[in-house]
Amino acid sequence: MLNHTKKVKEIYEDIQRKLFYMIPEKWDELYLYSSIFDEPDKEGKTGELFFYYIPKGIFKKKPVNVYEIPAKFNLDENQYFRLVKLLYNKIKELRQEFQKSERKEIWTNLTMSIQNLKFKVEYDYTDLNNNDFTSYERHVIWRYENLGIGEEQVSKEDKEILKRYLLGAKTLERKEHYDSGIYIQDIENVIAYSTENYNRTQDVEQVVENTERKHKNQLLLSKEEIEKMKNK
Repeated sequence: MLNHTKKVKEIYEDIQRKLFYMIPEKWDELYLYSSIFDEPDKEGKTGELFFYYIPKGIFKKKPVNVYEIPAKFNLDENQYFRLVKLLYNKIKELRQEFQKSERKEIWTNLTMSIQNLKFKVEYDYTDLNNNDFTSYERHVIWRYENLGIGEEQVSKEDKEILKRYLLGAKTLERKEHYDSGIYIQDIENVIAYSTENYNRTQDVEQVVENTERKHKNQLLLSKEEIEKMKNK
């Protein structure tokens, strides 16, 4: 069983704050993937992070990739990607916290989702150093499983990846899940961080921390607390 300490839950909250700050428009759903794994012949840990959100609207809209956001909203790429790095560092901190529990096996990748006031995390223990699919191929498969981007929506090369995945032998996967309620109110997003006339001495990390501190008490409530507020 997963050991969700107070520190782990605090990290979850911090990740949620960062995500809400980084999306410059209203949205309905969000799906994040991150991997962290050790490479024996290299120092430190390597991995990846990406997330997609579904913009809010009457009709279902196309998922927006985090790496498309700067161009889509005319934001400074270098500064925005520093926010992505801060988010990834928080995922690494989450894994370090799990390692303190002295579990024999630690997850290598995770998928987080926020939808209908629900926050969910799926921890995956797949050995990424010895896997049948490359990082890019896993990305294509992940989009298929989480965003519903199937063969009819992808390139010829990606179709072949999905066919190989769907026709391949299914292996036993070890996964663990966590979910909780989430309540978001009055959150400034990245649009509030002006990149015009940018002051080079201004630290974008400090900007994020100040924003999070300002709204910390407005962000997260349990499902029980939400019901109490509704009944007041």
